[in-house]
Amino acid sequence: MSLPNLITLARIVLVPVVVWAILANQMGLAFALFLAAGVSDGVDGFIAKRFGMTTVLGAYLDPLADKALLVSIYVTLGINSVLPLWLVLLVVSRDIMIVGGVLLSWLMGHPMKVKPLIVSKLNTLAQIVLASVVLGALGLGLSLPRVTFALVMLVALTTVLSIAAYVSQWLRHMNAAAAGQ
Repeated sequence: MSLPNLITLARIVLVPVVVWAILANQMGLAFALFLAAGVSDGVDGFIAKRFGMTTVLGAYLDPLADKALLVSIYVTLGINSVLPLWLVLLVVSRDIMIVGGVLLSWLMGHPMKVKPLIVSKLNTLAQIVLASVVLGALGLGLSLPRVTFALVMLVALTTVLSIAAYVSQWLRHMNAAAAGQ
């Protein structure tokens, strides 16, 4: 167990604490923990690359930790009516669709490796910025309705574009696999 993997595991352990903080209306704490998780994500990656401590486990744990944190925050903010439920459903459905597509291709005997697409990276960035702004505004007692609305629309747009890109990639992969049989 390398130091970067321990840091990533600590980030995973933070997920229920952040959820609790949001549900307990401790938004300042939730915001601080979210920032700490973000910093830890950068630190574990830096240490792993700089000191040659990358591992196969870390390659799986890091995106899992990121997704667990973001999905948990979005679901919790949706339950608290801070984020629109339609956006939460869209964001969560995208992640389920990606995992489902990978599993389905594997079950059909045509496994595919999913690489993050540029639109997917933009979507993740937009999701992080929206979560940061919402938690920060709530934690600091700010009202930013126009900024929040614009970010909600950006997350929705990049999520839909990401879904379209992954579905297209999946269809190309499955059609090529079927043609090769």
